[in-house]
Amino acid sequence: MTKVQFYRKDGAFYGFRETGHTGFGEEGDDILCSALSAMTMFLLNTLEIAYHADFDYNIDDKQAIITETYKSALPENGADSKVQFAASGLFEGYYYQLLDLTEEYYEFLSVEIVDQA
Repeated sequence: MTKVQFYRKDGAFYGFRETGHTGFGEEGDDILCSALSAMTMFLLNTLEIAYHADFDYNIDDKQAIITETYKSALPENGADSKVQFAASGLFEGYYYQLLDLTEEYYEFLSVEIVDQA
């Protein structure tokens, strides 16, 4: 099962952590894993290339862990408000996309929000 935790503070999404393999199909033929990978890379590439964002991410293929945080999506970090809104919106959109997938693939995917104080 793949577990995805989204980080949120004061209503603003600013990162996530994905762990585990979905187990929906055989390695190399797992369409759910492919969908997650494509969406994750879309988010990373959009922030890095289109937004020129300076964010932290780590991909550990051996343990199947992806962690990404973009603290500039939080108002207290002083980034441009348009960038904050856009970045947080990307993370939130990804959350809702994955939440939709859990309706059909609940045995292979779980999604939760971790609210930070």
